[in-house]
Amino acid sequence: MTLTAARLALLCALIGLGASAAAAYVHYHMLADPTYTSACDISATVSCTAVYSSRFGSWQGIPVAIFGAAWFGFAALLAGAGMTARPAVRDSVAGYLFAGSTLALAAVLYLGYASFVILQVLCVYCLITYAAVIGLFLVTGAATSIPMLSLPRRAADDLKVLIASPLALVLALLWAGGTVSAVAMFPREAAVTTVAAAGADATADAPAALPEATQDQRSELERFLSSAERVPLVIPAEGAKVLVVKFNDYQCPACGQSYLAYKPVLAKYAASHPGAVRVVMKDYPLSPDCNSSVRAPLHAGACDAAVAVRLAREKNRGDAMEEWLYTHQEGMTPASVRQAAREVGQVTDFEAKYASTLELVKGDISLGQQLRVTSTPTFFINGIKIDGAWAPQFFDQAIAYELQRAK
Repeated sequence: MTLTAARLALLCALIGLGASAAAAYVHYHMLADPTYTSACDISATVSCTAVYSSRFGSWQGIPVAIFGAAWFGFAALLAGAGMTARPAVRDSVAGYLFAGSTLALAAVLYLGYASFVILQVLCVYCLITYAAVIGLFLVTGAATSIPMLSLPRRAADDLKVLIASPLALVLALLWAGGTVSAVAMFPREAAVTTVAAAGADATADAPAALPEATQDQRSELERFLSSAERVPLVIPAEGAKVLVVKFNDYQCPACGQSYLAYKPVLAKYAASHPGAVRVVMKDYPLSPDCNSSVRAPLHAGACDAAVAVRLAREKNRGDAMEEWLYTHQEGMTPASVRQAAREVGQVTDFEAKYASTLELVKGDISLGQQLRVTSTPTFFINGIKIDGAWAPQFFDQAIAYELQRAK
């Protein structure tokens, strides 16, 4: 491996490490601070938190950004070895990096597909890491001069060199310790995932167990709620002490996740405080077919989905229709929505009522535009605007705070 190739590989690794560290920082604060807003959340189509909070943002409760930081840190150490190690080891380094970047490239292709095609959201830090992986792949691929099948044998020999070098051994231990520490320090997401899964079956009689916010998180949340601007809403509370308004897109992954995650929270208050919490759904499809604020065709089936739910409610099948839409977001089209409206929502007059019902959807969109809604989900809790979906324990704490405040 030439010195120039090693330097280029190190540059790519450091760029990827920086982007992964920034992504991990954002993900950490998303979990630890309910009021946190990331600078990379620019719009409905450019949002880091939308990607990180999706099912593609973590694996086994560990943020993907941590895996990225660990990989790029390891790649940086290897690239450093490519500049300083003995010639025999330098020859192997390019092969190790090329093999590793090939696997990493497969991973980022999958994550890129998930982001661009499934979620239809761009993540700035993700794009930087994708570029860094591609750069490593190209640089090390061009620099590799050894047979790839010889890597296992070379690795065994190079491992002996590593063990014999105090500096290399210390750096390897620091890398391993840093990776383990990063995983250990992160708030665990498993509880949130469990609640979201349980939410589909939660009822007022048997609400699912909820994770609890820490004392520091509760204090921070209460400070935010006590000082936040409260926007007047032209939506009647109908005697409820807490009015929750959700601007929703049935093809939005975060909307579906919050729908499931908040079910046990709402079930708990329906049981403990009947009639005290009112939830109002407002449609805000991210599709230019019905929303003039949207330019790009993000969610092809969203407008029809909003109409389908309204018509299904007339048949007392609104909940079933919502469940179907949230669990069939990938690949949703107007045709698939209309078929589901017939089969799931028992709607037989979709075409006849489509135009008039779509006008009601546009009425919700107009209200959202007046309230400066730009992405979904957007919540208003007693007039306090919340962009995106909080973790269920924070949503729970916000309702508890508002109930106490209303006494």
